[in-house]
Amino acid sequence: MASAPAGIFTKGSLALIAGAGLAGAAGVALAAVAAHKIDSPALATAAFMLMIHAAALVAIAALAALLPHRGFVPAGALMLAAVCLFSGDVALHATTGQHIFPFAAPTGGSLTIISWILVAGCAVAAILRFPR
Repeated sequence: MASAPAGIFTKGSLALIAGAGLAGAAGVALAAVAAHKIDSPALATAAFMLMIHAAALVAIAALAALLPHRGFVPAGALMLAAVCLFSGDVALHATTGQHIFPFAAPTGGSLTIISWILVAGCAVAAILRFPR
C-alpha cells in the first residue's frame, strides 16, 4: 500500500486544494471575459471573488493539516460551495439576465460570510485546545 500522497494532507484537504484550483481557473476565465468580451463590473466581481477565495482555500487546507481541529475542511467546503454559488449566479445574471434561483447570489454571499466565521471559530478552538 502506498503512503499518503502528500504527507500530512488528508483527502479532505487535498479535495479543497483541487476545488481551489478549479475555482481559481474559473475566476481567471471570468476575468478574461470581463476584460475582453463583456464590460461588466458584476462579472469582474464574480471573477475576483473566485480567485481570492481560491487562494484562501489553499491556506485553509494547510491549516487543516497543521492545526488540531477537524472543522477546517467542512468550513472550507462550505466556503467553496458558497463562493461558487455567489459567483455563478452573478456571472449567469451578467451574461444572460437569468438567475440560478431567486436570491442565489445573496444566499451564496451570506454562506461565504458564515464560512469565514467558521474558519475563525476553528482557529480559536485550536488555540483554546492547544495553547502554546
